[in-house]
Amino acid sequence: MANTASARKRIRQTEKRTVRNKARKSRFRTFIRKVEEAISGGDKTVAVEALRQCQPELQRAADKGVLHDNTVARKISRLSARIKAMAAG
Repeated sequence: MANTASARKRIRQTEKRTVRNKARKSRFRTFIRKVEEAISGGDKTVAVEALRQCQPELQRAADKGVLHDNTVARKISRLSARIKAMAAG
């Protein structure tokens, strides 16, 4: 158990941040899942719209430090490529 006031405060802050970050993580995973479901559904317009809604959520996660910037760029790039391949396929 923490002995100093500052250590107790850090524990409180960490608990708050953990809850907040879990919610953010869950939220962006939900948006990614919606895009992937639209892609597997085969409807390109729905997939494009889902990706358009997903991008700001992923970017927000990167801004808040939940994800790395490059991770967000990679995820968006791969989802975009899959959507673009739908027309060709």
